[in-house]
Amino acid sequence: MMNSKMLILGIASAVFLASCNPKEKTTDPTYTTTDSATVGTTPADSITKATPTAAGDTSENALDWPGTYEAVVPCADCPGIKTSLTLNNDKTFSITEEYIDRNSKNQDKGSFEWDASGSSITLKGKTASYKYKVGENILIQLDMDGKEITGPNKDLYVFKKK
Repeated sequence: MMNSKMLILGIASAVFLASCNPKEKTTDPTYTTTDSATVGTTPADSITKATPTAAGDTSENALDWPGTYEAVVPCADCPGIKTSLTLNNDKTFSITEEYIDRNSKNQDKGSFEWDASGSSITLKGKTASYKYKVGENILIQLDMDGKEITGPNKDLYVFKKK
């Protein structure tokens, strides 16, 4: 009698412990397993997006960055440089720089690259090689080392989206 109670108690304990740690098998329709290898298949999608250079939400993949940005940046020997920069989805750009109170205008176009963090771009044109931090509806011009420009005129290096 004592042995049968111990046996029943042991079985009940085993069932209880097994039920506390459920091992549900979940299946992901995008993966199939064959022997020891897992083969991933990408679900068909009608829109193909470029793979971002950085993981998670970045300026590159989370912001609506394509468009035209404008600013009047400081100039050493004139009142300023009226600048218009257009960024395109295909990672190309066009820039127009008009020197105020001068009869001088520069235009350039080319491509741009995102940095590894997906937050800044570098223009690669014939003459333009500027760097910008990309924010929500703004570009912040950076120095050639990729650092934000400081000082009393730092706000003049913020481009606003049209």
